[in-house]
Amino acid sequence: MKNYLLIVSVVAVICITGCGTRQASNPAAETAAMKAAESWLALVDKGEYGKSWSEAAGYFKGAVQEEKWEGMIRPIRKPLGKVLSRKVKGKQYMTSMPGAPDGEYVIIQFDTSFEKKAAAIETVTPVLDDDGKWRVSGYFIK
Repeated sequence: MKNYLLIVSVVAVICITGCGTRQASNPAAETAAMKAAESWLALVDKGEYGKSWSEAAGYFKGAVQEEKWEGMIRPIRKPLGKVLSRKVKGKQYMTSMPGAPDGEYVIIQFDTSFEKKAAAIETVTPVLDDDGKWRVSGYFIK
């Protein structure tokens, strides 16, 4: 089966390449970012793509319009079926990434099993948004 790839923003691409500036661990940020990622992924898992766009970071919304987001994610996620399991593979706190504004980011990778794809890696990148809340700024499936 071919790799499923979805790049929502520049942040997702940068996260995969590891070209950012890694900072010392920030457990409080990582915990808050993890909660935001899990909440956002729950919307995507339920097929609530419009709501996932609404709950995403400003950077995400600036990179892709809601209708385009729904058109991009639906043909990627729907064929995979339901999520059977999702386990954190790793997370990394960052404060600077090329091509993206400086800020607080946490790159979170999940080992995910879907009904029709036994092994996938999801990368979700929450950012501390302008309003002080953690929101997803990038999403990538491989």
